[in-house]
Amino acid sequence: MVSTMALRARLSGTFCKLYNDLSYNCRQSHNKYATASATQSKSELKSKYDVVIVGAGHNGLVSAAYLQEAGLNVCVVERRHVIGGAAVTEEIIPGFKFSRASYVLSLLRPKIVQDLELKKYGLEVYLRDPSSYTPLLNPGGRDGKARSLLLHRDSQKTAESIAQFSQKDAKNWIEYEKQLEHIVSAIEPLMDNAPVSLPNVMAPTIREQLKSLPAILTLLKSLKGLGKETDAFYELMTAPTTKILDKWFESEPLKATLATDSVIGAMISPKTPGSGYVLLHHVMGELDGVKGAWGIVKGGMGAVSQSIANCAVDRGASIFTEAPVQEILADNDTVKGVLLQDGTAIEAKAVLSNATPKVTYLDLLPEGNLPEDMMSELRNLDYTSPVTKINVAVKELPNFVADPNIRKNEVMPHHRATIHLNCEHSDLIHEGFLDAQAGKFSRKPMIEMVIPTSLDPTMAPPGCHVCLLFTQYTPYHLADGQEWDDGNRNRYADTVFDDIEQYAPGFKASVIGRDILTPPDLEKTFNLTGGNIFHGTMGLDQLYMSRPTTRLSNYKSPVRGLYLCGSGAHPGKLL
Repeated sequence: MVSTMALRARLSGTFCKLYNDLSYNCRQSHNKYATASATQSKSELKSKYDVVIVGAGHNGLVSAAYLQEAGLNVCVVERRHVIGGAAVTEEIIPGFKFSRASYVLSLLRPKIVQDLELKKYGLEVYLRDPSSYTPLLNPGGRDGKARSLLLHRDSQKTAESIAQFSQKDAKNWIEYEKQLEHIVSAIEPLMDNAPVSLPNVMAPTIREQLKSLPAILTLLKSLKGLGKETDAFYELMTAPTTKILDKWFESEPLKATLATDSVIGAMISPKTPGSGYVLLHHVMGELDGVKGAWGIVKGGMGAVSQSIANCAVDRGASIFTEAPVQEILADNDTVKGVLLQDGTAIEAKAVLSNATPKVTYLDLLPEGNLPEDMMSELRNLDYTSPVTKINVAVKELPNFVADPNIRKNEVMPHHRATIHLNCEHSDLIHEGFLDAQAGKFSRKPMIEMVIPTSLDPTMAPPGCHVCLLFTQYTPYHLADGQEWDDGNRNRYADTVFDDIEQYAPGFKASVIGRDILTPPDLEKTFNLTGGNIFHGTMGLDQLYMSRPTTRLSNYKSPVRGLYLCGSGAHPGKLL
């Protein structure tokens, strides 16, 4: 078994913490992209493991790889027929492979990529440049002729594109990027370490209090690193996005494009206080050593999960699909294992749940194992989601009026970017939010289109393409008691397609098929409570030492040996 000293040097803060706790306690699927090498037959399932991980999403698989390497015998059980959770590749329409939920990569921690040797295990990523494209329905800008806005990895090229709309904004862009990069550099260590645990800080014994010392020192170092940008960071955490962007910029296409980052996946408006925090995600990620880069994964997002699973299995972990958990078994405040829905009991000294806090603590863990006041806190967590994901198979590449294709079906640079539609003005985003607050889907939805086949043609038949549409705002509950039946799903999708048609005439005629996932569909398919892609909203009240609650923020629960390892725990969704 690897020594504790060696493990401390090799594991990230979160997994080192889990290993220490666990050491104390322990001294082919239907989808052809979940290969036989990464999953086992149910006949190979043993009755006892050191650790059982509930859910084969990317966070659960990462946990399995680290803990197996630490010398623990790990088993992962997944309810679906395919591994990956929301990071999956599925062939919904024959010949077309979709990143069905998550769709671009950036926030997966570089240390994990390195520690798990994910490139060795099959991870290939295409970096995008430009990263963002905003076409306009009507020409605008300083000379009235600007048709689109492109954001590049190169700040100077981006400034040149912004200058079409405002010379002031072009100049400010460089400084804006520098400020965000400085803030991210300061707070980045917080992403790789456990948060400060307030219960430990307030504990009656010095021994318990000292457990939080490493986290406190990391926090203090980050705060010191902010330096002169401390006020800017505080404003990002508390102010509306519109207030922050209005201080820097005057051109609406730029402000609206950036505002989409601040509300992505959240039932908030750019005018909502605290929405500015997610602007940091614009520069927080890293791929192949390139800060702020976003990429398309070869083979779809399922290939990310597959590479992690390949590593975990190569280290000795076992992964089983179509093995839904009925109950987390506990006795005398100590976890005993899990019970599958088919009646199979698996004994374990530790259980890590990659499910949401609600599914973990309220659905799978029997009542009586947590204090009632803690249960009440968990019931009140916010899982509101505005997202409907639409996966579209098309027979030809979209042809945008703002930047017409030079030759039919030939990929141009803007096809490789995230394409922002209905982003001429920030007010369009706010109005869409107000529609959802009234129980209606947005009349002018916020649309992010990604065309992975612009970089990875293997995802569709020759000449055809895949369009992934991440759209807002769609409430979980519709007004007047209406349900998200096929009629309402298709009415909303038609609204989205009608808008796309204005930017790219011929789009609707090119559609071969579509897969529509409203918030209830995301919940049903991927077990995402409320359809929330982050396992709970990312507001200030549910971040860092309050994720998912202050008493559960150190991954442990009052049930000894039960841990939360999914996006509902700090640092949230990172992929």
